[in-house]
Amino acid sequence: MKLHSEESPQELNPEEEVSHGTGNLMESKTSHLDDILNEKLTSAFHKETFQVVLHDIVKIACEHSAIDLAYAAYRLPSDERPVLYENLPHLQAKIEFMINTDGNTRLAIFRHIDDQEAKKLIENMAPDDAVATLEDMPEKRLRRVLDMLEPKKANQIKEIKKHRRNTAGRLMTNEFFSFRMEVKIGEAARYIHDNPGIDLTRRIFVTNAERELQGYVPARNLIVNPPHLPLKQVMRPVLHKVNPESTREEVVDIVERYKISALPVVDSDDHLLGVITYEAVLEAIEDIADETIANMAGTAEKVSEHEPTYKRFMARTPWLVVTLFAGLVNVAVMSSLQSYEGGLLTFALFFVPLITGMSGNIGIQTSTVLVRSMATGGLSLGSKGQAVLKEILIGFLCACIFGVLCGISIYFLDFSGAVHPSLGSATVGLIVGIGLFGACITGSVLGVYSPLTFAKLGIDPAIASGPIITAINDFLSMSIFFLITIGIVSVLV
Repeated sequence: MKLHSEESPQELNPEEEVSHGTGNLMESKTSHLDDILNEKLTSAFHKETFQVVLHDIVKIACEHSAIDLAYAAYRLPSDERPVLYENLPHLQAKIEFMINTDGNTRLAIFRHIDDQEAKKLIENMAPDDAVATLEDMPEKRLRRVLDMLEPKKANQIKEIKKHRRNTAGRLMTNEFFSFRMEVKIGEAARYIHDNPGIDLTRRIFVTNAERELQGYVPARNLIVNPPHLPLKQVMRPVLHKVNPESTREEVVDIVERYKISALPVVDSDDHLLGVITYEAVLEAIEDIADETIANMAGTAEKVSEHEPTYKRFMARTPWLVVTLFAGLVNVAVMSSLQSYEGGLLTFALFFVPLITGMSGNIGIQTSTVLVRSMATGGLSLGSKGQAVLKEILIGFLCACIFGVLCGISIYFLDFSGAVHPSLGSATVGLIVGIGLFGACITGSVLGVYSPLTFAKLGIDPAIASGPIITAINDFLSMSIFFLITIGIVSVLV
């Protein structure tokens, strides 16, 4: 649950605004504001005297929203980020800064502040925000800080933290309003008024004497109905709820589909444990998108964070090593053609880029479509077979059309003299056309079944659009092209 600043973000000068289209994310108003803040902070930190630096940093911290400063801090050197944090105007701004900044910044600040300062931050955060913030604190120090908190707050944080990451139990907050069915509207309203520290007021949940969830009351109903009515007369049924071990993808799917502002989390006995807010779901969507883009790009780095160069290099290296070895296998397959008498089949090497490029693009298109359907919940168990059949048919159609088109083009361009004197133009066109057909079918089948296989094994299916699958597709499509070439040449020549 995000905290929202009362302050207005610094307005941009009209002359400074960038003219941009709605689709150009690189020139959005917020990214332009980040650039301005980064320029101001960089200039301030490079002043000649320390006193001038502090004066300028204090001025920047007072003029801009803590949330905007949290995003701008990504780009500062790690030793400068605590200085920006220390000069934020008040505790609430520091809390907003810590909640909205990245893990590297939080780690740098936790190294800088003492346990008392960390305690002050955590005890004024919502439990779910505190858990997310404390992820970047060393375990030994985390236990020390939790011991300093009042028992109720510490238990709330521990209750959320005990659940596995990326589950509903980790996304929920256990600060919410719930009342017995017999409680009057006026009594509930007074209790909410006396507890301003709990922000979740859009839905008021109703339980029975055994704490079993019975329904919810929209906040509006507390205003428009007489105060003497019991909550059970104005409550609505809860149609959607999850358990603590439900995946974040399941949570996102339910909230996105039914537009639920607060999703209850219950145990096996239907006892209300916590509530997942819409803001928490938006954060989960951002994390899922971040990881999906990284997997599709073939890297384990966090795309949205400004990590050091060596960390980004180490995150990409394992994937590239696998791709390197796959390329070496391809070289070995190519070199095996030299064993044929007179190098008859070496002409096939001229068409390898064409074959691998076409099959690779078809495979990536197919896998990307399926991964998107799986990510948005559009691919159910019942529709999976139909989706697979549709993609296979599209791949077959592409293979037929482009195979014939390629064969005819090569026949009229007459590459026979350039690739091998003993092969006629028609033979070369036939070999490449059928070879391209086989390679495209291979790419299509791989693009269909690789994301489904990864999902069944519990691996992010987005890897199916990454460089590893691309390398495997290159190897398979090239090998099939060579086998088709060998077969046709042995029959016709």
